[in-house]
Amino acid sequence: MTLRLLLAATTLALLSACGGGVYVEVGDPPPSTPLPRPNPVPNPPTLNCSVAGQAAAAQSRWPVVCLLTSSGEMVVELYDSYAPATVNNFLALVARDFYAQTLIHRVDRDFVVQGGGFTSGHREKLSPFQPIALEDNNGLSNLRGTLAMARRSSPDTATSQWFLNVRSNPSLDYSPAQRGYAVFGQVISGLPVLDAINVLPVYRYSDTDLRPQTEVLVYWVRRLQ
Repeated sequence: MTLRLLLAATTLALLSACGGGVYVEVGDPPPSTPLPRPNPVPNPPTLNCSVAGQAAAAQSRWPVVCLLTSSGEMVVELYDSYAPATVNNFLALVARDFYAQTLIHRVDRDFVVQGGGFTSGHREKLSPFQPIALEDNNGLSNLRGTLAMARRSSPDTATSQWFLNVRSNPSLDYSPAQRGYAVFGQVISGLPVLDAINVLPVYRYSDTDLRPQTEVLVYWVRRLQ
């Protein structure tokens, strides 16, 4: 799995033309525009990762988390040898159940799916921890299905928000000429769930504020190993 991630950094522009970046300042939608509907299933259908998800985790030599959304389950391995501060921060938030009942608040089709910073009604949820150092120059690339940290325009500003790359996005990688976005994991089970979220209809409030018309919940994130 790791060998697929060890790609050389490119010299492409940092921000993709398809979305402009992977951090969005979410404000109030324009007047007279519809708001996302609350998810009709607000409570998790299960509190446990599936047997298939646990089996996938057992095949990994990395720390693994199971993430249950209202669209399905994803299992993600975390590359702590490549991005130790990023993985430690993420797992510390997982241990606090920080991500329980948060939203996947941005669906930028065929680019990224982003979560980790808002609850239902687009109420911002702030990390209890300080921003972390940007570990973008770690040899990992923003390939399809990888997990990376969202951040503001300044490098060391990531806190709790993350994104999943729907496609390979080399323009988000580190290069000697620019800072990138720190990849720290990859989906090892449940990639069709990411694809299903990717095609959900959205309300476009701005180029980066692209909210699913029906809220997509992250019911919980649990560490499996």
